[in-house]
Amino acid sequence: MTSAASNILRCTTEDNPPLSSQVHQTFAKALYQAMKQRQTLAPLITQPFGEQLTLDDAYQISLATLALKLDDGEQVVGKKIGVTSAAVQQMLNVHQPDFGFLTDTMQYPNQSCISLADANLIQPRAEGEIAFCLAEDLSGPGITAMDVLDATQWVAPCVEVVDSRIDDWQISIIDTVADNASCGVFVLGEQRVDPRSIDLAQVRMTMCQNDLPVAEGFGSAVQGHPAQAVAWLANTLGRYGIPFKKGEIILSGALAPLVDVHAGDRFSVEISGLGNCSLSFCP
Repeated sequence: MTSAASNILRCTTEDNPPLSSQVHQTFAKALYQAMKQRQTLAPLITQPFGEQLTLDDAYQISLATLALKLDDGEQVVGKKIGVTSAAVQQMLNVHQPDFGFLTDTMQYPNQSCISLADANLIQPRAEGEIAFCLAEDLSGPGITAMDVLDATQWVAPCVEVVDSRIDDWQISIIDTVADNASCGVFVLGEQRVDPRSIDLAQVRMTMCQNDLPVAEGFGSAVQGHPAQAVAWLANTLGRYGIPFKKGEIILSGALAPLVDVHAGDRFSVEISGLGNCSLSFCP
């Protein structure tokens, strides 16, 4: 395990003793191999020891999976918030936000054509959201939405492709948290906007699939304001001793329901005042 991962794991377990580090490692290895082999697992809560998993255990599994990625040479480039809007919560039947870690292998250039196999995607779904890039470190608790805006260098539109290593997306909050908030891949738009120059709660997002509109929503869909969602994440991570770092990308959550992805699809996102971005999936 890398020293960076060890430090993360150490600071998260001091106040919340794990159910069993061996159990966490077992689940983490299973999730990591499922991703690499593009296979799904039965919901964790249905597996041995699964009925005993708490939310904190799920975060420990997520962090143990991150350690495996870091050991394989990946680097953390940011964090993401998942299940923030009512539409997505209803769609997934998960009624509270979660978070995951973004690594360099998940980010693709705008307008990329991505192979589902090369990106280790199994049952992907696309969503449109607002990405924040931090101009300075930010550590909870006590972070407000205004603190987030003051600490942000720029915002940009994002297409995130989420994925689940759990059979048929039959997830509970335990499953999605343990599975790195169902992270897949993402692209960012090239326009950079000062978040203090625009009311992010009022911006309108339209997502198209193969040039046809399939989803739309407003910035207010994410906990009333995207910066409020980012503040929630800063404060949640603060309880685990994990800060936001200068230069990190923070994905603030889907503004509309998720859309299934198939080989050959092209997705584009347009957000008023922020510009656009797109990606496609090689046939």
